[in-house]
Amino acid sequence: MKFIFSLLLTSVGFVAFSQTSDKNVRVFDKFDQMESMLSTDSDTTYIINFWATWCKPCVKELPYFEELNSSDEFEKPLKVVLISLDDKKLVNRKVIPLLTKKNIQSEVWLLDDTRYNEWIDKVSTDWSGAIPATLLFDKNKRQFEEADFSSYNELQNFISKFLEG
Repeated sequence: MKFIFSLLLTSVGFVAFSQTSDKNVRVFDKFDQMESMLSTDSDTTYIINFWATWCKPCVKELPYFEELNSSDEFEKPLKVVLISLDDKKLVNRKVIPLLTKKNIQSEVWLLDDTRYNEWIDKVSTDWSGAIPATLLFDKNKRQFEEADFSSYNELQNFISKFLEG
């Protein structure tokens, strides 16, 4: 499955870190540039969603993550980061227009690293490479879900169970 995922994204790849100013999408050309941001020593719980504009289930669930981002229903601080796996060349043509259309205010990164088999297991050894995929972590534990959420309530329950456990 990781090989299939690699084939879907073979047009991705460059060599530097950059930012676009419009929606402040942080572009990482190599997973190593962002790897340290996938752990924490703080009391914040991080919700990292891997998605792409060409993935219909991913686009469908973006509003659930946005609702979560603006929610204050959990006692513990939460931070949502949406990591696009689109081609870097599509930031201005596809990613930012979609974010604007969906009124996404969450933090958005774009990972433009085609060495999937080298970094997917660093996110989670349970990850086949399919998206959407969500990583939840705090300073004590990690949980990974390779599936789409069919509703905001389903995402909410996933996070509640993580926070309780």
